[in-house]
This record gives sequence, structure tokens and C-alpha cells, in this order.
Amino acid sequence: MINIKNYIDTYYETNVNLDALSQSEFVSKYHLLRLFKKYYGQTPRQYLIDTRIEKSKVQLKNGMSVTETCFSVGFESVGSFSTLFKTRIGISPSKYQKEQLSRSKFISKSATLNGS
Repeated sequence: MINIKNYIDTYYETNVNLDALSQSEFVSKYHLLRLFKKYYGQTPRQYLIDTRIEKSKVQLKNGMSVTETCFSVGFESVGSFSTLFKTRIGISPSKYQKEQLSRSKFISKSATLNGS
């Protein structure tokens, strides 16, 4: 299962699917689902989505557009990305980005004022 998790961590932006994962480990996809959920508390698909969302948060903080971020982390639709992001994080990707960028400007300004 560690190999599967590492594969998802490395290739999250590609079309990772259960059939390919199960073939790579020579187990049935149903057995793979049960084992992965037993060890990690979620299915490989859920883990993949969480990984993509976490990677997208970094890219949004760095100023990448929502559309570019969506496709760079492996989502195929801006709509589905935005919906999943809002479901998992609680706010839309664009609102998240605005908050993060204004927070980083505030921190930068505070550091400058404090002589850092």
C-alpha cells in the first residue's frame, strides 16, 4: 500500500485510476480498495483528490490562476475542481487565493514595519 500511496503522491497530476493501480500491484481493484482504506482511512480516489486539493492550495498561494491550477494538479474541469475545493476547504479557490495573497501582503508589511 505504501507503493500505491507514493505513486499517487508522485503522479497526482496524471490520470491515476484504480485499474492501473491494481495492475501495478498485481491485486484485484476491490482488494486494493479494501486494503488502502484499511491503512489510510480513505479510498485511493479520495486520497488522490485530497492530494490534488493540497497541491492546488500551494499553487493558488503562489499566484497561479484558478484555471491553471485546476489543470496543473490533474482536474479536467474547472467547475468540478471549484466544487470539490469548496466542499473540502469551505471557500471557493478564488476566495482562498485572495485571502492567502492578502495575508501574505499583511505579513510582509508587518515584517517591514517591525524592522525585520
